[in-house]
Amino acid sequence: MKRILLTTTLLMLTACSAEPAGENGGTGSGGADAGAMPEGGDPKGDVVRLDDVTADGGETAPDVNPDTSPMPAPSDATLYSGTVRSLAGDPVDLAAYRGKVTLVVNVASRCGYTPQYEGLQALHEELGGDDFAILAFPSNDFGKQEPGSAEQIREFCDSNYGVTFAMFEKVATKGDDASPVYDRLAEMTGERPGWNFCKYVVSKDGTQAKFFGSAAAPDSEELRAAIRSMME
Repeated sequence: MKRILLTTTLLMLTACSAEPAGENGGTGSGGADAGAMPEGGDPKGDVVRLDDVTADGGETAPDVNPDTSPMPAPSDATLYSGTVRSLAGDPVDLAAYRGKVTLVVNVASRCGYTPQYEGLQALHEELGGDDFAILAFPSNDFGKQEPGSAEQIREFCDSNYGVTFAMFEKVATKGDDASPVYDRLAEMTGERPGWNFCKYVVSKDGTQAKFFGSAAAPDSEELRAAIRSMME
């Protein structure tokens, strides 16, 4: 009796395993597979891809033509690409600084670090020329410590520190309105200014930079070592 039951069971299992596959690759007895698309249905159906869903549950905009979508800056875009305006409002082609090591500084007139203007001017007088230049960008980003007009900034720098290095128009260093100069510096270093008088030492070809915080004085050995290294 046990032998008969065992034989019957084996026959049933063999019959099940021998059933043909469904049309969509599933198993079954000729019925539609549970995951199959209904006949004549939309191949996309109601499925929403995870990469089409934003964090707040909304759907992202459809893909755009890759030729018109925002792309990273081209490889030949360096700090010395593009044009800025001088403090007097004149256009300045940054290509004029290619071949020089530059020190880019966000400056302000009412900051505790404002006396660094004196050290910057001394550094300019010592190293400025064919191989080195200081590029100062006034900014009101931090503590609103550069509220003045271009004329007021120039008067302050001339009368208090006798500044003769290059100064440019007031810019934002962060946020949606950030200057392209600071966007490029952030791309190169991963750092944006956290306060006034942050510094970037930039290579002669404008593709490399080293970041220094506000407390790094113009005469600090660390800063000067970075400048010497870039000049070699």
